[in-house]
Amino acid sequence: MAKKRKHLGEILYKAGLVEKEAIIKAIKTSKTSNKRVGQILVESGLIDEETLTKAIAKQFGLEYIDLDKTNIPSEAADLISEDLVKRHNILPLGKSDGKLKLIISDPADLDTMDAIRFRLNTELECCLASPSKIHSYIQDVYSKVEKEEDDKLKHSIDATAAELTEAGHELQAEVIRAEAAGDSDDGPIVKLVNLIIDNAYHVRASDIHIEPMADRVRIRYRVDGVCLEKDNIPKNMQSRLMTRLKILSGMDIAERRLPQDGRIKRNIAGQDIDFRVSALPGYHGESVVLRILRPDAVNIGIQSLGFESDDYERFQKIIKRPNGIFLVTGPTGSGKTTTLYAALQELNTPDKKIITAEDPVEYNFDGMNQCQIRDEIELTFDKILRAMLRQAPNIILVGEIRDGIVADIAIQAALTGHLVFSTLHTNDAPSAITRLIDMGVKPFLVASSIQAIMAQRLLRVICKNCKVVDENPDPHSLRLLDITPDDLKGKTIHKGAGCTQCQNTGFKGRIAAFEMVELNNEIRELAFVKAPTTELRKAARASGMRTLMEDGKLKIFKGITTPQEVAKLSQAEGVLQK
Repeated sequence: MAKKRKHLGEILYKAGLVEKEAIIKAIKTSKTSNKRVGQILVESGLIDEETLTKAIAKQFGLEYIDLDKTNIPSEAADLISEDLVKRHNILPLGKSDGKLKLIISDPADLDTMDAIRFRLNTELECCLASPSKIHSYIQDVYSKVEKEEDDKLKHSIDATAAELTEAGHELQAEVIRAEAAGDSDDGPIVKLVNLIIDNAYHVRASDIHIEPMADRVRIRYRVDGVCLEKDNIPKNMQSRLMTRLKILSGMDIAERRLPQDGRIKRNIAGQDIDFRVSALPGYHGESVVLRILRPDAVNIGIQSLGFESDDYERFQKIIKRPNGIFLVTGPTGSGKTTTLYAALQELNTPDKKIITAEDPVEYNFDGMNQCQIRDEIELTFDKILRAMLRQAPNIILVGEIRDGIVADIAIQAALTGHLVFSTLHTNDAPSAITRLIDMGVKPFLVASSIQAIMAQRLLRVICKNCKVVDENPDPHSLRLLDITPDDLKGKTIHKGAGCTQCQNTGFKGRIAAFEMVELNNEIRELAFVKAPTTELRKAARASGMRTLMEDGKLKIFKGITTPQEVAKLSQAEGVLQK
């Protein structure tokens, strides 16, 4: 008959290690908490783990091994795979008489013992050591080789990243670190996203485009209106990159089928910068665009916009009139909002009340009441405009005239003594009159309410650091702009050679070209009779309007921009209709 195994409590009590009352209490707790008696005694601080292990060894009749005083032969490590050692917290001690001598921590775990016997197809001779000492030994010995390999790889990655950083490829260096980290560490991907955002700010980008492609993720910055490819990120990092951007901008990271919008606020170089974020599902994954909203972008002042002296004087007179509508026209991204903000800042004094209706409100200004359009709750331009008029404003800004309803309310506001600023999408200034009439606004209202219309485009400015004389200007651009050899006599055309300050583009910054028409009696009569745009344009030219092309040509001869820029952005083929 097998000898009956003693209870652990009995062993500890007889050894004088634990009081009888403590053992009885531990047994009761064990029944209700589903914990072993030994575990409860250790957690209560009555015995330590080493004492418990020695008692369990005596209980099961096993040899106790003190790993602090035992040297395990190096060849023993080859008897069991590292995977089994780490998974079951065991250690091989050697093999003799066809049996594997194994150090274990829990002799009651018979299932594990059976699994090891089956896996290794051998009989086991078990001995006991404390779980924490087995774990520490595994970490010290088995992980040593793995750590050495990891250190070598990390050193190699760091060295490569350092070389890339020194060569100016800082973004690519972070890509290498993030790719090496894999899913185990979010730190490198956080640094990579921060670097993408910070670099865009420092190179004066207006937008960051993160575009998944079939085999990579393309990073592009829009600088001075032109997209420049910055770098490519491996395809396997796409998911982590998009997740990080969504977390930063407050989007739903699980939603990948629908477009989403968000915002990021980040302090860069001591400035709080807002980023408007848009995610759009595509064939190869979600494309994310970050619009960088710089506070300094709209604080440049009217004189820095690019006005010639005569247009500047006319602009100042127009915006200081007590009532009427002043329209700024042009395609998306032509600087219309910046021009209007510059005008409002000039007029923003304590004696005037200014209210704006915008979609969205991108920049906040002290002293102005700015209202955000919210279509989801039907807070539209027309509703805000009607409410505005009850607020007794002096000046009103309507972000955009999108339909006849908004146009009618804006005109009524102008006719009742308010100065109204707004934008419209047309190619040139005179066609804005035709556009309003096409929206359904009565011609006599258009003729009587509009004070002036200004069309504008943005031209890239030649980099001052690498500005050189262009000995052979592009003949095609000169022909489009109607610049003849006689026009070039005594004049110099410049270009940018390309340098580090301008990202080798030859351009740094942008300036606007303007086409401004003030409505006089002749133009108002033409509007009243719904005259075509060509007649309105002729009348505007006769009244002294300088076209976009002509304004651009002045900037070419002043060495501000190039013929290619003016030909491209003033839509020369249309402007040539004189």
